[in-house]
Amino acid sequence: MSTGLKGWKDIPIGGMILEAGNSAEYETGGWRTFRPVMDKEKCKNCLFCWIYCPDSAIQVENEKIKEIDLKYCKGCGICAAECPAKAIEMVEEGKL
Repeated sequence: MSTGLKGWKDIPIGGMILEAGNSAEYETGGWRTFRPVMDKEKCKNCLFCWIYCPDSAIQVENEKIKEIDLKYCKGCGICAAECPAKAIEMVEEGKL
């Protein structure tokens, strides 16, 4: 019985090509199991979290952390691991 869905052999080499500069259109925060929670009082605004975040989810304004954009944060925990002030804690998504 055919489901009408393509199998892996039907996908062209390279998968799906998307136009350049469209990553803002694809919110990826729903992949998260853990989310970063920042303690603003501990934060020294060293910006290590911003430098190391692979998803550019750390938002900076006037050389200070403004917020973590959870629409794009995948919950990898790199920001928490790199924070020298231990101002970021990774919390299980369902416990907030």
